[in-house]
Amino acid sequence: MTSFIIKSQASRPIPEFWRKDRECAFCQIIRRAADAYRIYEDDYVIAFLDILPLRPGHTLIVPKIHCSRVSELPPEYAASVGKAISKISNALTKAIDNTALNVVCNQEYAQVVPHVHYHIIPAPRFSSLPIALGPRDLNQKPPPTTKDMHRYEHESRDDLDEDTAHALVERVKAHL
Repeated sequence: MTSFIIKSQASRPIPEFWRKDRECAFCQIIRRAADAYRIYEDDYVIAFLDILPLRPGHTLIVPKIHCSRVSELPPEYAASVGKAISKISNALTKAIDNTALNVVCNQEYAQVVPHVHYHIIPAPRFSSLPIALGPRDLNQKPPPTTKDMHRYEHESRDDLDEDTAHALVERVKAHL
């Protein structure tokens, strides 16, 4: 389903102020000039909850150097990002009791903040979807369209609740 979100964002213009390092939202979080629900941090990387999560637990892994492309990351930052993805994924799956995850990195195409970052997005639990995903009778209505899936993803995205965020951060940190 994440691909439906990506397609919808691909042609969206990037605001000019996001192109400047000092104005980068993630650089501001790294400098502590902006708030974030921080889960993990070391010398090279920071992890925090997405403020508009696709699903509970949606986490961003961000290197502490401003690069727009994965190919621009110095090796020590790339290695730390990889380690953090594994470490946070492990803690997150334990905290939310769901081992199904999507790990996504957009580069230019559908990249909203032009600073390398990875999304760790817990997969939906099939019981929570508003559509049947099992075998279907051919006389039933057709499977959901791309538009239906896209709408479902967007409708499920709400601002992150502060109390929920604090509780989730503590649960994830307990498993690090």
